[in-house]
Amino acid sequence: MTDISFYHLLHQPLNRALPKLLEKAMGAGLLSVIKVGNEDRITELDDLLWMYHKGSFLPHGSSKSKFSDQQPIYITTGDENPAGATILVLVDGMTSENLKHYDRCLDLFDGTDPEAVTAARTRWKTNKDEGHTLTYWQQTEEGGWTKKA
Repeated sequence: MTDISFYHLLHQPLNRALPKLLEKAMGAGLLSVIKVGNEDRITELDDLLWMYHKGSFLPHGSSKSKFSDQQPIYITTGDENPAGATILVLVDGMTSENLKHYDRCLDLFDGTDPEAVTAARTRWKTNKDEGHTLTYWQQTEEGGWTKKA
């Protein structure tokens, strides 16, 4: 089963929290797939990962990129995993039928949006019922994470 971590965004938006989590994964030598809700979000994250921090760069691509099978971070609206990533990052309330193909899944949701919180609770229950190992991380005011469950 997949280890699924729910990340409850409370004090910093996705565009500030996501790059930090991706840096940790890359620092550990791990490949990631980010599944997003629509093509506009792919464009948004593509721009973000190019210039989120002056001294940093997170190599990434999408199906529109050349050599998508060589990208350490792949952004998609689908379930493809061209580079054989072991980490799946879900944003925009996305789910995946392919969780079993990943060692770890990060489910990031906006804790200031009541609908997003309700949807995350539903995903938690579904994933728990499927037998996945779950953890819950709540964002601190400084942008770090505290494990709550």
